[in-house]
Amino acid sequence: MEKFQAAMVLGGVGDALGYRKGRWEMCISGKQIQQELATLGGLGALKLDADNWPLSDGVLMHMTTAEALITDYWCLEDLYRELVRLYVEAMVCLQGRVPEPSTVERCVNLKPHNFLLAWHTPFNEKGSGHGAATKAMCVGMRYWQPEQLDNLVEVSIETGRMTHNHPIGFLGSLCTALFASYAIQGRPLVSWGRDLMTVIPKAEEYCRKTIRHMAEYQEKWFYFEAKWQFYLEERGVEDGQSKPILPDRYDAEETDKMYKHWSSEGCPGRRGHDAPMIAYDALLAAGSSWEELCKRAMFHGGESSATGLIAGCLYGLLYGIDQVPAGLYQDLDKRQKLEDLGGRLYRAAAVEK
Repeated sequence: MEKFQAAMVLGGVGDALGYRKGRWEMCISGKQIQQELATLGGLGALKLDADNWPLSDGVLMHMTTAEALITDYWCLEDLYRELVRLYVEAMVCLQGRVPEPSTVERCVNLKPHNFLLAWHTPFNEKGSGHGAATKAMCVGMRYWQPEQLDNLVEVSIETGRMTHNHPIGFLGSLCTALFASYAIQGRPLVSWGRDLMTVIPKAEEYCRKTIRHMAEYQEKWFYFEAKWQFYLEERGVEDGQSKPILPDRYDAEETDKMYKHWSSEGCPGRRGHDAPMIAYDALLAAGSSWEELCKRAMFHGGESSATGLIAGCLYGLLYGIDQVPAGLYQDLDKRQKLEDLGGRLYRAAAVEK
C-alpha cells in the first residue's frame, strides 16, 4: 500500500515542481530553470505548499480518474458513466488552473445525462495532447495484474478518448497505465518500452471492435508507434534487455535538444507520445536517484509538469518515498487526499470485481 500512496503523492510533487505556478511549465530552457532552482537553494531546500507550489490541472484530472476507479461499479459501462459525471464536475474545480485546452473542449462533449452515449465524443484533430497520459497511471494501478490486461487496455483507451479522442492522445493513456502496471509487477524497467509495442496491436483490435473512427485514426496511430520505435532503437533497448545507450554529456542544454528531437513541434512533453517517453527516459537514466530524476523529468524546457507528474508517479511505484526530501511532500497541496486515493486504489485492486 505504501508504494501506491507514494505514487499518488510523488505524482503531485513532480507536477508541482515542473509547474511552479506556471512559471517553469511555460519555460523553454532547462538551463534557466536549473539556474533559478540553484538560487532557491537547490532541490533539498524547497518546501512545497499549496500557495507557492500548487498542483496543476493534470493532477486534479488524475485524482478525478482515481475517484471513479475506487467506486463500487458493477460493469465498465457504469465506470465510464461515473467518469463522465466526475469529469464534467471537475471542470468547475479547474477554474484558475489553466487546464489543457483539449480537456476543456472535450468535456463539453461529454453527456452525463445520456445513458447510452455518455462517454462517446467525436474524433478530435487537436486531441493529441498529454492530458490523457497524465491522468491514466491510476488505471494501471487499479488493473495491474497481467490477467487484467484486457481491462487495462479498454479502460485506459476509453478514459483517454473521453477528453482526447485522437490516437496520439489516448495511446498516451494506454502507455502510462501500462507502465504503472509494469512497475507494480516488478518487470525490468528496460523492458517496458518493448512490451508497450507488443500491446499496441491489442489496443487497435479493441478500437476496431468498437467500430469508431478507425479511418481517422490510421495515420496518427502509425505516428505514435513510429516515434516509440525510433526512440527504442536510439536508446538500444528495442530488445527489452540491453543496457540503454545514454549520452556521456547530458547537461540541461543537451537534454532540451534531445527532448525537442522526440517532440512533434519543438515543445517537449506536449503530446501523448513524448510526455511518457521523457518520463520513461528519465527513469532509465536516473535509476533510484530522485534528484537525477527531477533534473531530467521536472526541470527541462517544455511541458515539465506533465512529464514530472508521470515520472514522479512511476518512481513512487518503483522505489517508494524514502529517498525523497520530506520538505517536498509534507505540506504538499492536497497531500492527504492523494494518500487516501493511493490507499483506496490499493484496496480496490486487491478485490476482483
